[in-house]
Amino acid sequence: MQASRARLFKEYKEVQREKVADPDIQLVCDDSNIFKWTALIKGPSETPYEGGVFQLAFSVPEQYPLQPPQVRFLTKIFHPNVHFKTGEICLDILKNAWSPAWTLQSVCRAIIALMAHPEPDSPLNCDSGNLLRSGDTRGYQSMARMYTRLAAMPKKG
Repeated sequence: MQASRARLFKEYKEVQREKVADPDIQLVCDDSNIFKWTALIKGPSETPYEGGVFQLAFSVPEQYPLQPPQVRFLTKIFHPNVHFKTGEICLDILKNAWSPAWTLQSVCRAIIALMAHPEPDSPLNCDSGNLLRSGDTRGYQSMARMYTRLAAMPKKG
């Protein structure tokens, strides 16, 4: 457990230094628990998520970095690899392809990349995956844009 705390403190310091370097990711550690983090990530440009800001919750195990963090979307998102109700994310690096070389910051970058390049063949959201698999890109993008506007964009007025 001591090693994981040391690693997380190191990552915390790096996040403080990288705030300006990576404006698409805002990673914040819980004040009272180094194993709980949240992130705000910007939807990638030229995707239906562009303009949206999505909140992620990180639960870091005591065996970190030997085991991956549990990450889920707190913001509703229409995406084939994200469970619509729970926010669970289907991403290989959060499961069997995890490596201690990954950091919380690089996990955020991988999630942004997944947002831009969905994998409809391993869907957690079957409706979204089916739209893409059947070639209805327009339908998928329309639904994703609608949920981005509803859940991930600041309300005007």
